[in-house]
Amino acid sequence: MHTRGRSALAVAITAVTILAAACSSSNTTSPPATNVAKPVDVKTDDGKVSFTVSPGVEQITVTKAKPKAELTLVTSEGKRLITLVADDKGQAQFAYVPDEYLKFETGKGLPLPTNRGSTLKKGTYTIVNESTDPKETTPPFAVLGRDDHPDKSLYEGQTLKGVPWQVLGKPAEGHSIEEGVNYIKMRDGTTLSAMVRFPDKTLYGDGPYPTVVEYSGYDPSNPESPQPGTMIATAFGFATVGVNMRGTGCSGGVFDVFSPAQQADGYDVVEAVARQPWVLHNKVGMVGLSFSGITQLYVASTKPPSLAAIAPMSVIEDAWKMAWPGGIFNAGFTRQWLEERDRQAQANGQSWAAKRAAGGDKQCADNQALRGQAPDFEVFTRALPYRPADGDNRDLSKLVPSIEVPVFLTGGWQDEQTGPRFATMLDQFTGTKNKHFVLYNGHHPDGYTPYNLSKWYEFLSIYVAQKVPRLPDIIRVGAGAEFAKAFHVEGLTLQPDRFADLKADQVDEARKTWEADPPVKVLFEWGTGMKEVPGAPLPGFTAGFTQWPPPDVSPWTLYLGGKGSLSTTKPGDTGVDLFQYDKDAGPIGYAQAGAYDFQAPTIKVDWTNAPNGKGLSYLTEPLAQDTVIAGPGYADLWFRTDQDDADIEIVLSEVTADGKEFRIQNGLLRAGNRKVDEKRSNQFLIQETFSIDDYQKMPHGELTEVKVPIFPVAEPLRKGSRLRVQINTPGRDLPLWYFETNSFGNDDTVYGVGRGGDKASSVVLPILPAGAVQVPTEHPPCPSLRGQVCRPYTPLENRSE
Repeated sequence: MHTRGRSALAVAITAVTILAAACSSSNTTSPPATNVAKPVDVKTDDGKVSFTVSPGVEQITVTKAKPKAELTLVTSEGKRLITLVADDKGQAQFAYVPDEYLKFETGKGLPLPTNRGSTLKKGTYTIVNESTDPKETTPPFAVLGRDDHPDKSLYEGQTLKGVPWQVLGKPAEGHSIEEGVNYIKMRDGTTLSAMVRFPDKTLYGDGPYPTVVEYSGYDPSNPESPQPGTMIATAFGFATVGVNMRGTGCSGGVFDVFSPAQQADGYDVVEAVARQPWVLHNKVGMVGLSFSGITQLYVASTKPPSLAAIAPMSVIEDAWKMAWPGGIFNAGFTRQWLEERDRQAQANGQSWAAKRAAGGDKQCADNQALRGQAPDFEVFTRALPYRPADGDNRDLSKLVPSIEVPVFLTGGWQDEQTGPRFATMLDQFTGTKNKHFVLYNGHHPDGYTPYNLSKWYEFLSIYVAQKVPRLPDIIRVGAGAEFAKAFHVEGLTLQPDRFADLKADQVDEARKTWEADPPVKVLFEWGTGMKEVPGAPLPGFTAGFTQWPPPDVSPWTLYLGGKGSLSTTKPGDTGVDLFQYDKDAGPIGYAQAGAYDFQAPTIKVDWTNAPNGKGLSYLTEPLAQDTVIAGPGYADLWFRTDQDDADIEIVLSEVTADGKEFRIQNGLLRAGNRKVDEKRSNQFLIQETFSIDDYQKMPHGELTEVKVPIFPVAEPLRKGSRLRVQINTPGRDLPLWYFETNSFGNDDTVYGVGRGGDKASSVVLPILPAGAVQVPTEHPPCPSLRGQVCRPYTPLENRSE
């Protein structure tokens, strides 16, 4: 998920999130008045420790029990919730609670044998050792909530050291990497591995330094291999702190993506780092793309007092919807990412951590002990076809309103890993007035292109360093060679210094200039800004907006008509168009094997058409004027099947006057999930609930209204081009998302789509007023648009009743 060709967190992450959200004890009794989780030792009559209970944030860890000891979690009201059988090391981890009591053997990497339940909640509990005679019972102890903050002494008592780093990417002469290795203590006693690097002293002096944190489950604390965000920030004059989430790398605890515990850990990390004497202003920022971009949003929602600003790139919105887009399991990127997380969550599952543990890092070795308690996330996520209510605790669209610090966020409409749903929550950043979003067609790593990094550096300089942005000339000159290596394009440079005329003490003026920029900047036709290199990461043109979606968009309603027509006029004639379920489509992505370098200007693709009879196609007449789509939309279909359900995909594309077809965006829905969440939907954005209670089988043989959401996008359609809308089985139209589609009984099932009369199917898209954006006359060549594949246009003849 990041720029080194490693898989992105993207969707998978999302899936895991769900996982964590899948299970809620009815125990609502408040814990004792404390905000520090303290271990509880249970002793035998002769004073020996029988087992130790370490409560944390919505989780409990048991250690030192006898192997196979049966440990029962009990509420303060005496209700038995679950019995866990300790692993071979006498350990057990309570994090999920089933709706009905059950016994489960831990340590085998398996999920709970049920997906009916909830996460463990804040409250007062006891644990009973059922394997002793008499049974041993702990005194009542408190499980903390995410926002139960510890005393400040936890942070003030920790000292972190750092290693001076050279711009060339290694420790300064006379220094060892080991100088930067640290462990940060969390409120439940768990220690997280951290790597601290100071910027080159020959360029930036002796400090204190503006400081940023990169926090994820990959390897941000790997001393030998800094993450891209860390490398760039260190080179640009920031001290960096790379921190591994609990249960990853050399960190202790059990892995569980986006759990309240990991959110609280981020709070603790920020507060501990900010108190170090080498941190300028005793405030820190956060950086990172994908996994380490997403974590910024979760951490910022906890409101750490010492957090200055965040700069997330290539993020998600709702974790469950990333694993089950439209209610259809993502068997491509998500599945692969989850399997990788499962492997790396095991003891010594990451090679660099295994090397450190074997090489004498005792803390790293000790922190591997609990890894066997990690469940199989891939299996668990597959078992969640409906969105659990607890998913709200990890749904960023419901958490970002709590963010109060300045935000700089970038993202691509066609992100092949984390997808485009992030743009549906941009209007939810209501807690901060200082937010800037940069949006573009493009790929997952594109946040780290020099065009975007220029703004990134300005933002961090003003709000974290509290300085006028000013990079040393040697960095500006040297960066070009690094960008050429990363994006395979010569001549990429950082944007000119627009603050060159300001003096060093004119920070307020720099801030005013930054804040005068439009909150939303759209980079249209990203990939066309360098004509000699189609696909180079530069925009063809740009536009600024006050919000996203823009406030002045209006609905463009296009009705499906006979003979594949698409028009603003509702057809007078009625009819039903037919297509067959395409069982082969789901596993097909258009990125060819081995062509996954999404940093390159272009990639090899094989964007296949749906076979005749297995899809529908509708085409407008050539447009009379330039038309710019800006935001999410939906297809309002009257859909028919003779099965209980159906998996539906909508694909938007532009057909140019010279016969080329450019993919624009798509939308997905399992029709049984068609219940619309009216409170969260609006004129253009359709949000389904995806809850099991709202699931509705399709009436057999009846045209039934199904609104299929279309992901957000910004796309100029030129005069003379035509908009194409296709309806088919999910698959073929994305590079790395594959789908486990279902015919629900018969692979020869034929679907019907109504048109005209009171069953007039249509597509509704938001468009800007004519002339609001000046679109260049010349259309980009094929290929050139980053993230947007193209091919010669091939008609698809619709079959009708």
